[in-house]
Amino acid sequence: MVVAFEKYHGTGNDFLICGADEAVDWGAFAIEHCDRETGIEVDGRRGADGVLVLSLSGERVRMRLYQPDGGTAAMCGNGARCAAQWAARRLRRLDTRERPEAASGAGGIGADEFAIDTPAGERRARVGEDTIEIEMGVPSFEPADVPLAREEPLIREDVEGWEVTALNTGVPHAVVFVDDVSTTDLGAMAPPIRHAEVFPEGANVNLASPSERGFDQRTFERGVEGETRSCGTGAVAIAAVAKRIGLVEGDRVSVSPPGGDLDVRVPDDGPAVLSGPVEFEGRGEVSP
Repeated sequence: MVVAFEKYHGTGNDFLICGADEAVDWGAFAIEHCDRETGIEVDGRRGADGVLVLSLSGERVRMRLYQPDGGTAAMCGNGARCAAQWAARRLRRLDTRERPEAASGAGGIGADEFAIDTPAGERRARVGEDTIEIEMGVPSFEPADVPLAREEPLIREDVEGWEVTALNTGVPHAVVFVDDVSTTDLGAMAPPIRHAEVFPEGANVNLASPSERGFDQRTFERGVEGETRSCGTGAVAIAAVAKRIGLVEGDRVSVSPPGGDLDVRVPDDGPAVLSGPVEFEGRGEVSP
């Protein structure tokens, strides 16, 4: 038995994408093939930040993310953007086979907008020429939503020696603003926060510092148990916290993880929106 996969990345956040019709232990598959030392190698980069198991019905995509530790995450912003690109490419290929003239068109049937069903709820995606945007839900600072092991929001309070703000943008996040993300030892400071008692389900830990564009970002990701080159839910978390504590004016914030630049909109009366590029890296087959 072999499993077909495609590989995509959103600003460096890379994923193996597989069809949901395969009878596979996806947790074990992710542990084996996402490993950065021994996992699948595509386009010179070994392993991945997760496995996206997708199914497509019309303009609806069902998405499940399996992380390198074998667990799952309810939501992933860059993963959802990659899922939208995968769906658009599949529909364009189908449309081209049925209507050859569609090969030079804008994308064919349903190839521009998708509803993506995730464990965190439905997310709407729009595929453009250069960027893909995804609705990310409304960021929540409510203790029950994060969740927190307390009844009050956690806003700019000390956690393991760092000033932390906690929120949920599809998954739990802890945001720490510093002078310069590049000079902070993320690998040393993040695990104690990620496992702090106040986070009963753990949390992704995000560093942010001011930049000419907006904010630079580094993220230690729960489930990956290390730093990733980009984190979409983390970028939204940084933008939402910056707005809440008065570091920015308006709804739009630029956030730059190591893998590229992301645009985040955090309106007062609707879901946050994440947008940025997605790249197709390759495809192949592998034993499960």
